[in-house]
Amino acid sequence: MKDFYFPENFLWGTATAGHQVEGNNINSESWLLEHLPDTVYKDPSGDACDFYHRYPGDIKLFSELGLNSFRFSLEWARIEPEEGEFSYAELEHYRRMLSTCHEYGIQPFVTMHHFISPRWLIRKGGWLDKKTIDSYARFIEKVSKHMGDLFTGVCTFNEPNIARIIATMMPFSIRDIPFWRQAADAFGVEPEKLGLWQFTTAPEMWDIIHAAHKKAAGILKSGPGNFPVGLSLAMMDFHTAPGGEENAALLKKELSADYLERLSGDDFVGVQTYSRWIVGPDGVIPPGEDIEINQMNEEFYPEAIGGTIRDAAAIAGVPVYVTENGVAMEDDSRRVEYLSRAIKSVAGCIENGIDVRGYFCWSAFDNFEWVSGYDPKFGIIGVNRKTMERTPKPSAYLLGKIAKSNIIEI
Repeated sequence: MKDFYFPENFLWGTATAGHQVEGNNINSESWLLEHLPDTVYKDPSGDACDFYHRYPGDIKLFSELGLNSFRFSLEWARIEPEEGEFSYAELEHYRRMLSTCHEYGIQPFVTMHHFISPRWLIRKGGWLDKKTIDSYARFIEKVSKHMGDLFTGVCTFNEPNIARIIATMMPFSIRDIPFWRQAADAFGVEPEKLGLWQFTTAPEMWDIIHAAHKKAAGILKSGPGNFPVGLSLAMMDFHTAPGGEENAALLKKELSADYLERLSGDDFVGVQTYSRWIVGPDGVIPPGEDIEINQMNEEFYPEAIGGTIRDAAAIAGVPVYVTENGVAMEDDSRRVEYLSRAIKSVAGCIENGIDVRGYFCWSAFDNFEWVSGYDPKFGIIGVNRKTMERTPKPSAYLLGKIAKSNIIEI
């Protein structure tokens, strides 16, 4: 065993997404979807973690734990609730959040779009409409001018490949259940023109998102501020069972490599990994009864992050930030084990010469986890659903200890 020293300016943080923690994001498309008669969401997001009002104390807590960075998203549906109508109050709210980060020595790593769009955008076709490229660029320009001087890193988009991953995992097509027709009717579009980020798998959608990403990056890089710009991808670590090599190669290409290959020239790629997939001749093999699983029914396999970092660096050829990594477990001692092993895996990648610049644990809080509602517990900080009281878990103190020392034993 030896001490491994992370790079001097390595970012250590935790991560959230606005809709999952802020609460009452009523102008977003997700709020509508959560309240459909046959919704696929287990719970409505509601007040979430009330981070919208409690962020000063939460950011202070991150600093007290020893973290030096925080990844969070800006909510487009708050900032531009109707097309072309920007809220100065909301722009100022997020500027205050950024200023609070700097006040406590926390470097803000901002995600501009974390799954959620304004309702008006979806009514116009959402991420299947090429006009969305310009709508998004207008939003980026407004935000950049108002607060870009306070950014220290930006993800334009979170997981543009997520819909294809979800579709691969599902035993049925979401288009075949009442939820899809109800959603289309609610937005006033035909079902085949419903461009929802988390559920639409049309190939042209990635072309639109990638064009929007490039246009947004150009705006952000033109100032104010000076910070790296990239996007994040959901990535699985693919392993093969006998006879599964061809299927594994195909899945890797369709779900990650096709996206990574187009990121050449970006400042970084954000890698977001939770587990591995073992692929056989008939597809992905579910974990056996003797395998420990997390609350998302995935294998408990912390070393997956090392495999996806290596894939991302090799294919995209750009620096890497681990923008999400963690585990959904009720028993926090298993999260402590997971984070310890995962961070050692990150250290191994750096030791092998891969340019990894930061690690963000998902997530800061036990929060709203989309269709799974509030059941999965990803947080390093517990949240009392009635009082909103925060309780740091042992995993939070572990991450903070590693962050403060910038060392891990490998």
